[in-house]
Amino acid sequence: MADSLILEVADLEHDVLTGIYSEETGKPQPLRISISARLKCAARYAPDTPLDASKNYMDLKFAATEALPPGVHFKLIEAVADHICETLFLQDDRVEAVTVKIVKLAIAEGNEKIGITLTRERR
Repeated sequence: MADSLILEVADLEHDVLTGIYSEETGKPQPLRISISARLKCAARYAPDTPLDASKNYMDLKFAATEALPPGVHFKLIEAVADHICETLFLQDDRVEAVTVKIVKLAIAEGNEKIGITLTRERR
């Protein structure tokens, strides 16, 4: 098996226009988003390896926040996850796969975690 590098951002909370029910439309909903991106790995990471040998973690955060188009209503959180994946694939050819986990905070009661996990491989 080839070496790979997994970059992660976990439990990022962001408001997104999403939902299919009348009480959900027209207002942003809080989502908890976690992202794992598998990258092609360098042969070795020495102490002085520059950042461009990897990927900036903030690119993952950007894909789940600022890269989501403002004013666009995503009916399904699956579409939000898909947009995040595509953003990361477009940012960097080294991204081989992306997993996005989204929890809808507005419908959770107590400590429930209701949502989806989408994994996409580069095509």
